[in-house]
Amino acid sequence: MIKSRKFNIIAGLISLILMLAVLAAFLNTEDNFSERVKIVLRDVGNQLLLSEGDSTSLIKPVLKLSESKYQMSFDKSFGFKPGNLVEHSKDALLETGFAKEYIVEVIQCKDGEVAHSFEIKGEKEKDIVACSARELPSDCYHIVLNFTGKDHKSSFLNYTIALMVLLLFVAYFGWKLVSEKPSPAAEIKEDEFSALGSFQFYPDQNKLVKQSFEIGLSRKECELLSILVENLNQVVKRDELSKKVWEDNGVIVGRSLDTYISKLRKKLKEDESVSLTNIHGVGYKLEIKN
Repeated sequence: MIKSRKFNIIAGLISLILMLAVLAAFLNTEDNFSERVKIVLRDVGNQLLLSEGDSTSLIKPVLKLSESKYQMSFDKSFGFKPGNLVEHSKDALLETGFAKEYIVEVIQCKDGEVAHSFEIKGEKEKDIVACSARELPSDCYHIVLNFTGKDHKSSFLNYTIALMVLLLFVAYFGWKLVSEKPSPAAEIKEDEFSALGSFQFYPDQNKLVKQSFEIGLSRKECELLSILVENLNQVVKRDELSKKVWEDNGVIVGRSLDTYISKLRKKLKEDESVSLTNIHGVGYKLEIKN
């Protein structure tokens, strides 16, 4: 009876895996890929505007120019440092698993001339990123993303394989769950957090918690706060923060550090005992006041 029950559970899980694999393969179409690219590009555009202190400009509908080329435009003219575009593009495209090889061009609306461009080839030493610290003047720009590698075409296949592997693990642990009785003395381990004044900082979950209120953190904000918490009440040099969070990943920082420090400071202002102080010309210090 027990063996029959186990067999039925395992057979059901395998059937579920096969059904989800077929569904994932069915969804692996160019239209689906295009829609996801458009979402990612809009996120890149939003992060670029925010890094320049612009929270009001609108991003126009992303256009598909060809099977591998997409265009993003804005409703207002603005200036920016290309280094910020490089950073946000890498963060979004690598995290979503779309592509490791692509070219980005910043095109002037008025004459179609390329104001800036860079190429990412998947390896830091092969990337072509020049003049990224020179700020482009305020103007109307189109940002064109062109996938140059073959890896973007297999993104959904990779997703399907990863899903199948994950479900196999679920099937295995599901079988373990029904075959072993839970121990009454089993202890539930609480999520680890760092106390920060009246906040609880959960680095693995990218969030701050104050009583029952949760404050979400971006990946960069979480990395910065983790370093500052490790060096509580001590000055952390700008160079150290820049190297650990940006430069080790092959990204030129520009004004990104100051932008993210400003975001963290706003989120920590709910507790007056917590202060994030700028030590002029040196770095930053996270302090807890008694």
